Amino acid sequence: MATYAIGDIQGCYDELMALLDRIGFSDQDQLWFAGDLVNRGPKSLEVLRFVKSLGLRARTVLGNHDLHLLAVHYGMASGKRKDTLVPVLEAPDREELMHWLRHQPLLIDDKALGYVITHAGIPPIWTLKQAREFAGEVEQVLQGTLAEEYFRHMYGNQPDHWRDSVKGWDRLRLITNYLTRMRFVSPKGKLDFSANGGLETQPEGYHPWYEVERSKPIKRTQLFGHWAALGETGRRDTIALDTGCVWGGALTALRLEDGELFSCGCAGHLDFAS
Repeated sequence: MATYAIGDIQGCYDELMALLDRIGFSDQDQLWFAGDLVNRGPKSLEVLRFVKSLGLRARTVLGNHDLHLLAVHYGMASGKRKDTLVPVLEAPDREELMHWLRHQPLLIDDKALGYVITHAGIPPIWTLKQAREFAGEVEQVLQGTLAEEYFRHMYGNQPDHWRDSVKGWDRLRLITNYLTRMRFVSPKGKLDFSANGGLETQPEGYHPWYEVERSKPIKRTQLFGHWAALGETGRRDTIALDTGCVWGGALTALRLEDGELFSCGCAGHLDFAS
């Protein structure tokens, strides 16, 4: 039995199947997904159906593209030019899939394996306990009767830094942005949304979130996706899993028990993503 953590799929179903074949995925294994199961690639519907079909053998956190799909589904957002979500929205099992998707967490913490996974990372100003609690605040709303209202208020870049006094929809939006959209932050945890490339786009006064000294060490290896242009972090305690499959990079899996990496090259879907 092995556990594999896989980076952003973004609708690249065929590449996912090739990667699972490469690692010899069996009925005894479990998969973790770093979020962004959908969008920009050609087969988001097939990815959702497959991951859902695995039941307890699959665990996924929500990424910003997954949340965007849910917002469109609930009529709280319009589709974007680069979206490739129509097959999902026209599927006969759409309601069932969306119900399943919004019941997925923003954070998975496994003390036994020694890993924690979120889509974008955990801001350095939070402890692991805080991250679990704050993620739970959003999950409770997502999975409850206020889900539609949450999606109405989800979009936006403000507030952009944490204060315990932030309340209501502003608080939930900020938690969501930290966990699903974060790349560069200031030493005090202020988010920057202007730079979405690699380290060469680092704004003055900001740093990759994982390079900022934490208020309290996290006694887990952190796994995250979201940042395809990043490459490797150069750290053993923080591992980037998004290797840009949809852009023609690779789809990568990390075996958690021994840290071995497996990758499958991707042709890319620039006709969908550009």
